[in-house]
Amino acid sequence: MATRPDAVGRNLDLESATREVTARYESANPGSRAEHEHARGSMPGGNTRTGMFYPPFPLAIEKAAGATLTDVDGHTYTDFVGDFSAGLYGHSHPVIREAVQATLDSGFSYGSASPYEARLAALVCERFPSVEQVRFTTSGTEGNMLAMVTARAVSGKDSIMVFEGAYHGGTIYFGREASPIAVPFPFVIAPYNDAEEARRLIRENAHRLAAVLVEPLQGASGAIPASAEFLGALREACTAHDVLLIFDEVMTSRVAPDGRQGQLGILPDLTTLGKYIGGGFSCGALGGPAEILKIYDPSRPDSIVHHGTFNNNVFMLIAGAAGLEKVFTPQVQVALNETGDRLRDALNALAARHDAPFQVTGLGSILTMHLQREPIRSIRDIRPRDARLRQLLHLDLIDKGFFTARRGYMAPCLAITRADCDGLIEAVDEFLTHHGHLLDAPPDG
Repeated sequence: MATRPDAVGRNLDLESATREVTARYESANPGSRAEHEHARGSMPGGNTRTGMFYPPFPLAIEKAAGATLTDVDGHTYTDFVGDFSAGLYGHSHPVIREAVQATLDSGFSYGSASPYEARLAALVCERFPSVEQVRFTTSGTEGNMLAMVTARAVSGKDSIMVFEGAYHGGTIYFGREASPIAVPFPFVIAPYNDAEEARRLIRENAHRLAAVLVEPLQGASGAIPASAEFLGALREACTAHDVLLIFDEVMTSRVAPDGRQGQLGILPDLTTLGKYIGGGFSCGALGGPAEILKIYDPSRPDSIVHHGTFNNNVFMLIAGAAGLEKVFTPQVQVALNETGDRLRDALNALAARHDAPFQVTGLGSILTMHLQREPIRSIRDIRPRDARLRQLLHLDLIDKGFFTARRGYMAPCLAITRADCDGLIEAVDEFLTHHGHLLDAPPDG
């Protein structure tokens, strides 16, 4: 674990506190700095995945085991990011390792059908009540792309309703500002968690809406759960106006044995999946009723072609099936999400005890730390804060040996223990003790 001085003084201002923790980070991680500078020569900004970058430079992780990351400077960290939900099994689960080794022994990249496709597909269909059949892709982004074009193809309409703050993939993102690399579909953008406005927009745009695409919890915007009222309103309005409802359960499929849809009893027409479904390998999926997905049946004369070299890559199929069959059972899934709930409750109790503008949102094992008191129901409720506050908390936790995302996101993996959670709680308690007074700093700019 990374170390820090035993005596931590109460900094008088945000600038000195941020400067101190940043200097300590830079001094402790010369190898990561060197790796970053080297990478800048062959990748823009030394990076091929924007979310992995944070100032002054990101840690260069060299190896991992269980819930522990080791960087090139030899420091170890307890991993609470869980590769943004894709690393649910941890970094070296023996069942996943055995499945991967078996794949290596039997060869890979077949370029043909295999018996492994139906095995994983059947497991997915068994789990999610709205899924009768499934089509695999290589990422959640691609799964959401396939969902949207499928809805357009079967409905004959061209527009998609999405929500402010939504993240459905690298090119399907609707943050505070429009992305210049967003896919060029006609979108209707609605406020999140506003049932009445959603009903109105669906009614007024029904003639052109192929689908409504929604995350039952907005992950990238801050682990913001959709209310049951909101999702129920979407279901009712979509049914009434002949619009397909798509649940992006790439993240929320982990919060209950049958996903958020089963947990609430609100079933979409199409479901997208990804992240851990592939056992830690690149994976995405589109699931739904056979009546819709039959358009991809190549034995039909009117079928639509959907290729993808790695849609059925054997590592994803075999590791994913092993994980769902032997590891991530419903009982284990419930226990993991109870761990997340306990952690969230404990961190929120710290905020109350310190009377600090700090809170943790989310569902089950998906959490995000926010630096404000006000309730958060949508991206509109998130206050602009001085970017140094995020840097201070993030680097302070790294200094104490805990790896979280700069934006405060956490998705504990199966290897995380109660002791790990207790350690993080203690680290946040110390942060609030020494730096909590800084969190009332005015908004940046």
